[in-house]
Amino acid sequence: MAGGLGHVERAAHPPDRTQAILEATKHVAGLLKAAGHPFALAGSVAAYAHGVPASFQHDTDFAITREDSEAITRDLEKAGIQVRVPPEDWLIKARSHGEEIDLIFELARHPVTHELLDRAQTLPVDSVRMPVLAPTDLVASLLAAFSEHHCDFGPVLPIARALREKIDWDLLREESEGAPMAEAFLFLLERLNIIDARSGPAAGPREEAP
Repeated sequence: MAGGLGHVERAAHPPDRTQAILEATKHVAGLLKAAGHPFALAGSVAAYAHGVPASFQHDTDFAITREDSEAITRDLEKAGIQVRVPPEDWLIKARSHGEEIDLIFELARHPVTHELLDRAQTLPVDSVRMPVLAPTDLVASLLAAFSEHHCDFGPVLPIARALREKIDWDLLREESEGAPMAEAFLFLLERLNIIDARSGPAAGPREEAP
């Protein structure tokens, strides 16, 4: 009777999804590091590595170069990781610890370059150190993903708030010019006093007093 009750109690607890995502992240990062592949953690887990409270989406994102994708696929498969090529031509997908892993060679239609990966910062992720997109590059990738079909500011707002002092906002404004959704998000940050309002000539011409 006691054994049966214990079984029921254990079954009643749902799996720790956050920890499962972290375990998958550490597993794949360890394999990439061991094989010497350049990469950087991206997305919500990268934000967590920079100190943003954990609020993971449905997978872990790694930035890799397109030229390395075939070698990475081979090395992951040798390690027993299931890898598949989706219809989209800008990533490959893997699976570890029951969680999806996206290995991306285009971040919001911008190719991942060695320069981007060289700017990555080595940070601990649940005790395992790995390259993580620099804060400005991380937020830039999130802003570039905004479109008229995807404009949910909710997940990005706490990231911008937490990392605001580590981000080159002038550079992001420059890169976001002409992108309505990204510009709207930056304006929202100004109205919320998360970042300073744009000033000077870039704010637009001012009428002279008569």
